[in-house]
Amino acid sequence: MAESTSPATTTKTTAPKKPDTASKAKPKKKQKRSVSSGHVHIQATFNNTMITVTDPKGNVLTWSSAGATGFRGSKKGTAYAAQIASEKALNQAKQQHGLKTVDVFVGGIGLGREAAIRALQNVEVAVDSIKDVTSTPHGGVRPKKPRRG
Repeated sequence: MAESTSPATTTKTTAPKKPDTASKAKPKKKQKRSVSSGHVHIQATFNNTMITVTDPKGNVLTWSSAGATGFRGSKKGTAYAAQIASEKALNQAKQQHGLKTVDVFVGGIGLGREAAIRALQNVEVAVDSIKDVTSTPHGGVRPKKPRRG
């Protein structure tokens, strides 16, 4: 049996449509927000120190950490590493967003707590308030069930 191809079974191939360049909208350039006052959140652990600069609503402007500034291993947990990370984050916030005054929220029990706060004076940012937000245990974990026996 010979196969016959009829015009009804053949499919017509069309060239793909080219996108219309005139109707394509250019992506909008992101505007830099001008934020004169903000919050600095410092999380100081034994192994690292993270600094986050936010606007008063909590939207992140810049951030830095001891690890991001080039410190590795046990050097990340030092006070000097926290100072460098704090200066880097705040210099970026000053240059990009015009930050002038901050409220500081410190959490954790690492060595970088005090050094990160002292670095704010080096960057010449006015500190309105400093608040400790370190979490404290309450009640502890559920006790183990008693042995049967």
